[in-house]
Amino acid sequence: MSGAWDAGRRSAFAARLWRKDAALWSADPAHQRVAASRLGWLDLPESMRAETPLLRRVAAQVADEEITHAVLLGMGGSSLAPEVMRLMAGARNSALELMVLDNTSPAAVRAVTESHDPRRTLFVVSSKSGTTIEVLSFERYFYEWVRHEQGDRAGRSFVAITDPGTPLDRLATERGYRRVFRNPPDVGGRYSALSLFGLVPAALIGLDPEALRESAAAELAESRKDPTGGVGVVFGAELGAAALAGRDKLMLAFGPSWEPFAAWVEQLIAESTGKEGKGILPVEGEPIGPVALAGRDRAFATTPDLDPEVGRAIAHGSQPAWLVDLAAPDQLGAAFLRWEIAVATAGAVLELDPFDEPNVAEAKKATDSVLQRALADGHFPEEPALIEDGACQIWAGGRAERPLQEARPGDAAAALEALLALARPGDYVAVLAYLHRTREVHERLQRLRLALGAGSRLATTLGYGPRFQHSTGQLHKGGPDTGLFVQITGDEGPDLEIPGQPYTFGMLRRAQAAGDFETLARRGRRVLRVDVGADPARGLGELLEKMERVGRTER
Repeated sequence: MSGAWDAGRRSAFAARLWRKDAALWSADPAHQRVAASRLGWLDLPESMRAETPLLRRVAAQVADEEITHAVLLGMGGSSLAPEVMRLMAGARNSALELMVLDNTSPAAVRAVTESHDPRRTLFVVSSKSGTTIEVLSFERYFYEWVRHEQGDRAGRSFVAITDPGTPLDRLATERGYRRVFRNPPDVGGRYSALSLFGLVPAALIGLDPEALRESAAAELAESRKDPTGGVGVVFGAELGAAALAGRDKLMLAFGPSWEPFAAWVEQLIAESTGKEGKGILPVEGEPIGPVALAGRDRAFATTPDLDPEVGRAIAHGSQPAWLVDLAAPDQLGAAFLRWEIAVATAGAVLELDPFDEPNVAEAKKATDSVLQRALADGHFPEEPALIEDGACQIWAGGRAERPLQEARPGDAAAALEALLALARPGDYVAVLAYLHRTREVHERLQRLRLALGAGSRLATTLGYGPRFQHSTGQLHKGGPDTGLFVQITGDEGPDLEIPGQPYTFGMLRRAQAAGDFETLARRGRRVLRVDVGADPARGLGELLEKMERVGRTER
């Protein structure tokens, strides 16, 4: 396979990785400085040993005070590992039930207040930088919500996880938070699962943080003993080589017990490798069918609990495939570390820095610019829609604008057809939904995603904004120009004020969607925005009906 590393090269890489050699990924001094400040994840299996007794005590104390629920306010790396642990392990014994909020939709924020008692809920405010706009907006809203019920004792319902000395660290101290957990600053967000960002929520839901740490320590010890770096280095070297050979779509074919883990893997791979015009696209949640099995741009990662029939089809195919053989959830710590090692290795094969995220910052700046313009003008400027069809309005950007102008007027299905007509071999379709995830909305978005994949025979992804901006958003903008993007927006009911801010959650979400669209268009990506109206589930249903009618006619 083109670019494959032999045992000697893997061994040399592993030896330098264990020494935390920042020159492994780039000769550029700027990139080396970034890498040098982000290699603390290799120390976590040992350094977190001193923290686990405290985490156990805090979790027991909270449970003794009859707190029954926890809500984690986070984004990207600070929220995905806790979400995985919640879905794979759930609340154990008499531990807290955890909910993760990483969506600025007013409906998503309102869903928390409607399902939680402020007197029995602990809020975990989680941000490495302590400046994440979504997290600080959540904090402002829920602190006031709790203060209305508990007055000066409101801070006891909050803990913070952040780097030392951040604005969040100072805010938590001023407001009398129950505790501030200060994380090692040399750990990046997507490599932080085994740090306090992952272990604090783990302890709250009854997972033993020491067991997680021990399984990671055992994985690291085995890797260090192996002259070629162990399973993680071998896997990562092969993964990177496959991408160089054109197999740059990694299908995460995980069985039922491991399925939630895929969302964390998605961020780790996409944000680490999607830059400098390169990247590996992780594909999670797409059924493995004949198109995927035949695709020349696909590779597969599987787990032992995968449906046997699907597993046999993958094993007998021509694409690269790797079995990630770990027990769930008891070896989650080992699984996190193995994938971190693998992706760091793949980054070296691809000759890029896996620890920076330049285009995440670009999207943040675009959001702020849109928001400031709207505040100055008193409204969001918007061009008239190019197509209006029932509840749907459609705009186009980048290289999709002219084809949309030539599509059948007033025909939403024709607009999507026009986008797919721009596809080239090796492309993918990304559905980017700025909506509150409900069962009905998700089911219809998944149907839309699969319909677009069936019509194009391309790999597809589905992400919710702004969450995906801290994950696959880096690859969308910094990776190869192989994406066709369908942004979905809608109106989900009454807006919510953000205490102390001149903008609302609805305004923030709209600015995030607009900033994302503008950035993709400015980079010449092929992008449509489809607004599905005041009832997103209904609007999506109407759009699907139109697409299915077109499909029946063509057949």
